[in-house]
Amino acid sequence: MATVITRVGACVAAGLAALAPVVAFAGTAHAQTFSYTPYQTSRFDAGTPNSSVVVRNHHGVVISYGDSAIMYHAPSSTLDALGQALFLQNCASCHGDQANGIPANGTPGAYPNLVGLGPATIDFWIESGRMPAVDTAAVEAPRRQPRLTHDQAVAIAAWVNSLDPSYPYIPSVNLKGANVADGAALFALNCAACHTIEGDGDALARGTYAPSLRNIPATQVAEAIRTGPANMPRFTGNLSDFQVRDIVKYVTTEIQHPRNPGGFGLGGLGPVAEGFVGLLLGVGLLALVGFWVGERQ
Repeated sequence: MATVITRVGACVAAGLAALAPVVAFAGTAHAQTFSYTPYQTSRFDAGTPNSSVVVRNHHGVVISYGDSAIMYHAPSSTLDALGQALFLQNCASCHGDQANGIPANGTPGAYPNLVGLGPATIDFWIESGRMPAVDTAAVEAPRRQPRLTHDQAVAIAAWVNSLDPSYPYIPSVNLKGANVADGAALFALNCAACHTIEGDGDALARGTYAPSLRNIPATQVAEAIRTGPANMPRFTGNLSDFQVRDIVKYVTTEIQHPRNPGGFGLGGLGPVAEGFVGLLLGVGLLALVGFWVGERQ
């Protein structure tokens, strides 16, 4: 019995010794804290200023942050005046002149409050052409040709962010060194359920849908992952910048430019469509051969 107790004690001691680095790492991870919007966590290098690189201006305000995979940049405050003018011209009729979702008729809650969403959110909706909206009664704003330029979108994002500075900033993705295989695995786990494994999008519920991922720039893919537009969940805090970079690489290469090593892509419809085509051609060819042989006899 004493021998058994001794062995158990040795195992416990060995286990505690093995866990010591993990405990030390966990303690280190919480040594520095930041203020986040509610959906963000304190994970390192995951879309918040808790990152490898943090750049501040002479007032101590964070103007960019990130790492070797993605850098996030705040729009320049020099664009605030232009951004306000553009906002009042293109957005205030719905979102109100203070971007708080209260239009001129004073109906609160009629439109989304944009204050505190962060520059990446504002930039995504404008640069993807979803805003300014063509049909404000639509269940989901479709992607279309943007009405405003990139510089105008950034200016509006700068002014809205000046009302309540927030994260995430606008990402700049460095695709060099990205792992496409890891990106495919992460996409299958986190994205394919809605966007389909081919990235063609699909219907969801109550008139909503997951849009196609074809012809979407890398920046907008990263912005969507970090901000969660419409029905999409936000992945700020739970996916690292390196994981997001891998997903962006996979989307902008394998999904947008498929190589189809097996032959014809058939529009990326998948193995079911390929099976039907194979069945049609195979059985059809066999039927023609059989008919030809029968005629010769």
